[in-house]
Amino acid sequence: MSPTFKKAAVIGAGAWGTALAQLCARAGLGVTLWTRTPALAAAISQTGRNDIYLPGVDLAPTIRATTDLADLASADLILATTPAQHMRGILEVVAPHLQKGAPVILCAKGVEQGSLKLMTQVLAEAAPDTRPAVLSGPSFAAEVARGLPTAVTLAGPDLSLGEELARALATPTFRPYLTDDLIGAEAGGAVKNVLAIACGVVEGRSLGRSAHAALITRGFAEMTRFGVALGARAETLAGLCGLGDLVLTCSSPQSRNMSVGLALGRGESLEAALAGKRSVAEGVASAPAVRALGERLGVEMPISEAVAKIVAGEIGVERAIEDLLSRPLKSEV
Repeated sequence: MSPTFKKAAVIGAGAWGTALAQLCARAGLGVTLWTRTPALAAAISQTGRNDIYLPGVDLAPTIRATTDLADLASADLILATTPAQHMRGILEVVAPHLQKGAPVILCAKGVEQGSLKLMTQVLAEAAPDTRPAVLSGPSFAAEVARGLPTAVTLAGPDLSLGEELARALATPTFRPYLTDDLIGAEAGGAVKNVLAIACGVVEGRSLGRSAHAALITRGFAEMTRFGVALGARAETLAGLCGLGDLVLTCSSPQSRNMSVGLALGRGESLEAALAGKRSVAEGVASAPAVRALGERLGVEMPISEAVAKIVAGEIGVERAIEDLLSRPLKSEV
């Protein structure tokens, strides 16, 4: 049990939110799992499971599912898992019900369309009386919920808050590694989802393991350039929230973003690739924002740009592959 934090509220009862609620319960915290969907809250309360988003997992009996915003008032720790493109709207709704000064751990990965802002910037505008933190790294929801070994990056504005949050969330199988580089933690998560779509295309097109490895490596170079241009430290992106997350999400069809790329690589339309998916593939929504922000920063991001063009319907998969392979030869560094 954390000496500082006693009660956690998880905003969003999708797969990731439900897994983090399970993690918090395992860490000894009281847990409120908030959703806007009454039927989902009722189902979780009645069955002790979230079979819509996280099937097959028996949830801790101490998790309380609710739609009542008033239930958030007692929480001294908030985990916000709403998809990036909906984060601002949800934060504006819940902010009046949160304790002043409560830390909000942002668990979504993406760049907001239109504003081109990272989630910490969105939080600062939507819930200015809270303290920001970022949780990012190689972590599949089902594995975290089952208690399988997982290591992540936990970023906070100062290491003292980070240490308190790490103690609150750590379990024998969940290890948070600390940094004060919030931008680095966010940049890695945002770009890796876009690159995962590209890796899925490579797999769907049966382009081989050599191409897959090359794409991850050159994609990591893009991610690093992007993050550093935003103000991140390169070593942060070489850690769990950057390279680690990239390797995971680009290596398994369990990744929602890679599965979309697989379908595109096999010739399916984007609509068909997304059909039937309950969980959000953040890379589809973030691709145009990452592309636009990269252009604003003057950062060369050919792989991310190609993905953005594919999801926007500007070019097809074959043309995107041809364009990448016909780029001028250059020094690796």
